[in-house]
Amino acid sequence: MRREAVGVEALLGPVARAMGYELLGIDLHAEGRGRVLRAYIDRGGGDGITLEDCQRVSEQFSAVLDVEEPLPGPYVLEVSSPGADRPLFNAEQMARQVGSRVRIRLDGPLEGRRKFTGRLVTVGEGRVVLDEDGAEVEIPLERVAKAHVVPEW
Repeated sequence: MRREAVGVEALLGPVARAMGYELLGIDLHAEGRGRVLRAYIDRGGGDGITLEDCQRVSEQFSAVLDVEEPLPGPYVLEVSSPGADRPLFNAEQMARQVGSRVRIRLDGPLEGRRKFTGRLVTVGEGRVVLDEDGAEVEIPLERVAKAHVVPEW
């Protein structure tokens, strides 16, 4: 499903930018008998995303998706703010979170593990470095299946 999500991101990214938002990423997954296409949007300057923002963007995305039909079969479109536990879809987004606690799930085991949680130390040169309780763990970026910020209250 990731290949389909990439195509949808390429289609909807310019729509979001034209509206003054950033399309952080797309999550496309099976749910029940159908699929859910969740689009995460954000706005620069520290302004939060409101329900009205999500509704406006959803209407525009729906119109584009209805015309372009990039996905076969039925799906439900959801437009969401990233929230406190914001998903991280790429290296650029991860780099903005250096110093934050993050949880990373890999596409397969690395040193016998698929899940890592720690403070994000660096992102670059095709890798992510986490500090897990004083021990640094180096993770190849291409192995990251999902990543998100762990809120610290």
